[in-house]
Amino acid sequence: MTEKAKKKRTEKPTTAKLTRLVSFRLAESDHAAYLQKVEASGRKPSAFFRECVLTNKTQVIARHKASVEKERLIFIFNKTSNNLNQLAYRANAEYRAGIISGSTYTRILDALETLAHEMKDVIRNAD
Repeated sequence: MTEKAKKKRTEKPTTAKLTRLVSFRLAESDHAAYLQKVEASGRKPSAFFRECVLTNKTQVIARHKASVEKERLIFIFNKTSNNLNQLAYRANAEYRAGIISGSTYTRILDALETLAHEMKDVIRNAD
């Protein structure tokens, strides 16, 4: 046997295969900041994100789970907001058709907006 044949190939260290995909969405401004950090790191985006998460260079803020009552409020208000949108759509159509006056149209929209704000306040103050 030659000297070369006697030498064993150096084996690559065994690492876990990256098979699970993780994705997330960002606003345009957040995405720009993310890309700046990725570029500054000199890594690919996936390697950068993996390092941030796995080396725990992130600050995790746990959110408390909403109560059953709050979840129910959100469900009901989501249904109600759909009805408010339908009323606003109808008021707009009737205003454009000349069926209702501008002042009536404005009062309807103001009332709908007030209801929407009050519903959001109720949810914000729940729990």
